[in-house]
Amino acid sequence: MPSAVKSWIIKFWIPALLIGIVTGPARAGNGALLLIDAETGKVLQAENATYPWYPASVSKLMTTYVTLKAVKARRITLDTLFTVSPNAAAQAPSKMGFKTGTQVTVDNALKMLLVHSANDIAVVLAEGVSGSVEDFAEEMTGTSHELGMTQSSWVNPNGLPAEGQISSARDLAILARALIRDFPEYDYYWHIPAIKLGRRVMRNYNKLIADYPGADGMKTGFICASGFNLVASATRGNRRLIAVVLGAPSSAVRAAKAASLLEHGFNASNLSWLMPSFGTVNSLQPINAAPPDLREQTCGPHRKRPAAEDEDDEPAANAETDTQRAFMLSDLKGATRGSLLTGNPLAAVPPTIVYTGPTKTALAVAAEAAAADAAALRIKRKKPKAPAKATDAAQPTLARKPDAKTPAAKPIAVKPDAAKAPGARSDAAKPDAAKASAAKQAKVSAAKPKVAPATQ
Repeated sequence: MPSAVKSWIIKFWIPALLIGIVTGPARAGNGALLLIDAETGKVLQAENATYPWYPASVSKLMTTYVTLKAVKARRITLDTLFTVSPNAAAQAPSKMGFKTGTQVTVDNALKMLLVHSANDIAVVLAEGVSGSVEDFAEEMTGTSHELGMTQSSWVNPNGLPAEGQISSARDLAILARALIRDFPEYDYYWHIPAIKLGRRVMRNYNKLIADYPGADGMKTGFICASGFNLVASATRGNRRLIAVVLGAPSSAVRAAKAASLLEHGFNASNLSWLMPSFGTVNSLQPINAAPPDLREQTCGPHRKRPAAEDEDDEPAANAETDTQRAFMLSDLKGATRGSLLTGNPLAAVPPTIVYTGPTKTALAVAAEAAAADAAALRIKRKKPKAPAKATDAAQPTLARKPDAKTPAAKPIAVKPDAAKAPGARSDAAKPDAAKASAAKQAKVSAAKPKVAPATQ
């Protein structure tokens, strides 16, 4: 490239790009985006990354961090049993729906929390680790500040709507990086594709785990005020990236934006000299503002059906959303000339079995799962098949008019009561009528003159 052109790019284009990407539009209602390198914390792309935001169920990543920190400090173990309290059982969906008094291990609780985004299980963990939701929320906030998440405050462990439940794309990226760095031995928790409880299979709301090659975490979130949020990670070769998407109009757009960020990050190494240096995620300067309220855009009357965490296939509510989704999906075209959402080997991993009660051996878990599958198969085989709809061809012969050329059908037995009914004709009368008809036919035949056969 000519040096003059390169100088122009550095002097004019990069500063403009820097302003557009870092500060973004004046209105944060357009959403927030952030892409960082998991190992170095280097910011690769950012838009509204330091605007305060309602995290919704992405809060459960903070719940996970505090819980694993307690495990690491030996305050609890993964086999510790926690009990479902009335407060936990009363939480709004998504939830496991366990009755009060049900016990679950920390290990199983974490799997339910991160795959099914169970709000009741978040409370179970909070009360089990810290004694109460209030004390756990204080521990969440204190731990956040220790990690450098200066914009975050927490009042509950599940992210259900609350004015004081605030974070930002910046802080959530710091949290995701801390989880990967501080708990590498527990990395599998945030990329489990599905869990199975008895015969019930629950798939991860993070669709990138099944659809994006290399995806290996982490968590989705949604409430009307926040829009659709996602913290996602993916690995290619020895490089791992973390993408944060906040305020998307649907879960499908959320996944497409995250995949686009990750793909651009993996493919940008050859053009890295063109990109401005944003520093590290911790160096991004927070913005002092109130979190945007996206209730009208996300859950307003313009939607064809109520917004929900698992509404990936929902049609767009208006032309603007249609256009945005089409753009994002068309953007996912890589060197393979196909959609980047082509599948992930993790999608083929069988659901992880979860259960209530004390820890069981792998053999016992497998035996119980096999027994449950066998019982389900027996029930399926015992179900009677629905009777086929009767057709003219399938109707019995007795319901059809007799053919004159075919032998008469055998007489049908008649119930005695029916035979005695007034006006009913008895079977005994039928032979006499036949004889009378035959005699009359004989008389007619006798009266006709016989005709000689014609000769040739």
